[in-house]
Amino acid sequence: MSTAIRASDIRLKRAYEPPGPADGQRILVDRLWPRGVSKAEAKIDRWMKDLAPSSALRTWFAHDPGRWDEFRRRYRAELKQHASDMGELRRLARGGTVTLVYAARDEARNDAVVLRNALLGRPNR
Repeated sequence: MSTAIRASDIRLKRAYEPPGPADGQRILVDRLWPRGVSKAEAKIDRWMKDLAPSSALRTWFAHDPGRWDEFRRRYRAELKQHASDMGELRRLARGGTVTLVYAARDEARNDAVVLRNALLGRPNR
């Protein structure tokens, strides 16, 4: 079995988009449940809230694009403190498609983007 995770096996999707058959395992990676989305609608297989940015980091970032580079650096540092959860997420991704579900409006600058790059061993970009 290959230990490499294929980029195509880690998808990103907003919690407000309908689940689809291509999603594979749907993993919510936010600390807070998405506002206005029922558990039945979300069809979340797993909620890995410990992999979400800390409340302090999330509050500091406040989805300010000017803080994006520093947010990525700080969040990657936080992820190093959750090696066990990261290992579990890597195991799931090696087993098939996973979709990292997030609530942020900004699809290019959010925690799921950073988490996906970390799983793929990509540098912050």
